[in-house]
Amino acid sequence: MSLQKIVAMFLYTLAHHKKNRSIGHYFYRSGETVSRQFHLCLRAFLKLHEVLLYNPTPILDDCEDERWKSFKNCLGALDGTYINVNVPSQERPKYRARKGTIAMNVLGVCAPNMQFIYVLPGWEGSAHDMRVLRNALSRPNGFRVPRGK
Repeated sequence: MSLQKIVAMFLYTLAHHKKNRSIGHYFYRSGETVSRQFHLCLRAFLKLHEVLLYNPTPILDDCEDERWKSFKNCLGALDGTYINVNVPSQERPKYRARKGTIAMNVLGVCAPNMQFIYVLPGWEGSAHDMRVLRNALSRPNGFRVPRGK
């Protein structure tokens, strides 16, 4: 199995909260293969956590970048965006965005150096941004805002 397919199965599982049986059916693989490849990919990501995960630092008083100068002590900026997706026809009404496209609502938080600090994909296009943010803040290991920042 190609590396691209292994990573695609891994990301699809995480983004859509699907079970082995669904993933196996979608990618034409057995549940055992899906499970084995998922854990292989997960172990690789965990080994690379120091490279892949970014620990943000607050914007300092002496910041010279005009775009970020007024955001003293902030860690970054957050915004939601829509990403066009293909979903089964029975799920299209949930994913239909305000302008009629079939899309996924994604919350992203970016540091001043344009590296992602937090990403929450998977919400239907019809979901309001505040609902997505509220969900990100309420998750046990979700988005955390440091005190005093």
